[in-house]
Amino acid sequence: MWRAFFYAVGVVLVVLGVECLVIDSAEIKNGENRNRPALSVWSPDPIQEPTKTVRPADWHPWSLLATGSIVLIYSFTLRRNGQ
Repeated sequence: MWRAFFYAVGVVLVVLGVECLVIDSAEIKNGENRNRPALSVWSPDPIQEPTKTVRPADWHPWSLLATGSIVLIYSFTLRRNGQ
């Protein structure tokens, strides 16, 4: 079970590192205003959701890739019986 856990964590870190290499910035929607009334289809200007822009630094993708790779190598060295 630990082997699968560390394998999954390593894969997630590697995927996040590759994504940080590809993107320049990401906008994250704020989920606080979910209880607003629904707008009609013909509404001219929908209410804009507040967003947060995340810009990864130059070292973020490389540290995520390195950490994910180390965790993946560690998961391969664990014994298969879970001990």
